[in-house]
Amino acid sequence: MNTRIIPRLDIKGPNLVKGIHLEGLRVLGKPEHFARYYYQQGADELIYMDVVASLYGRNSLLEIVERTSREIFIPLTVGGGLRTLDDIRNALRAGADKVSLNTAAIHNPNLIKAASQRFGSSTILVSIEAIKKPDGCYEAYTDNGRESTGVEVFEWAIKVAELGAGEIMVTSIDREGTGKGFDLKLTRRIAESVPIPVIACGGAGKISDVYDVISQGKADAVSIASILHYNFVKHHDTSDDFSGEGNIEYLRGRRGLSTIQDAPLPEIKNYLTQHGVQCRHPITRAAHV
Repeated sequence: MNTRIIPRLDIKGPNLVKGIHLEGLRVLGKPEHFARYYYQQGADELIYMDVVASLYGRNSLLEIVERTSREIFIPLTVGGGLRTLDDIRNALRAGADKVSLNTAAIHNPNLIKAASQRFGSSTILVSIEAIKKPDGCYEAYTDNGRESTGVEVFEWAIKVAELGAGEIMVTSIDREGTGKGFDLKLTRRIAESVPIPVIACGGAGKISDVYDVISQGKADAVSIASILHYNFVKHHDTSDDFSGEGNIEYLRGRRGLSTIQDAPLPEIKNYLTQHGVQCRHPITRAAHV
């Protein structure tokens, strides 16, 4: 099977943002510009996450998803603030192919079972945001990494699969946005414990990190943000007016983190192919307007 490379777009209001440890969000641009470019560059899927949805009890991505689905023809996953079957149905009707559940799933695990029965397991992705504790255990967090739950990550992953989820996305909050590489132990243990695909997320700082989490972490897919986003901003005009829209210091200086070696998607896929990882050839697609 092909290993999927999936750009992740974290959204706050109308903007694409990026943080470190899921905090300190800074504005990078308008998500539709990034999404269109990644589609043209050969992305296998896209993940949209409303990173403040659980905080405010709503998901504000549906309009963005509707616009995106009209011109981008790869699977779209939408997450953040989806609490009920009606919320999931509305996201799918807006053009999402899958939904990502985290906070609501931990508070009500039966939502996973009900949703997979109603919409199909392949539609339901459960996101697990993990923090490693001093004793070496991993705890699942909710609300975009803001709230502890007391839920042990590996037990939760097994339960998620038993309840009918189609795949799991595991994010190391400790590594997220740092560019220090994925938590290979975390990803590998989950991948070896469940019979469903596992998407690794959080920590990629260079292309070899992506290869490592596939070869050593046993990930079935990899979700990437910083490497791709910083590369896009460096080489594209993002001159939209962002005044009054939060932290825009990065856009003013256009300096990435020293730990991030940005790269375009075709370069990542070519590297993986050269190192024996089977992935969909990085074809260049035309955008539909």
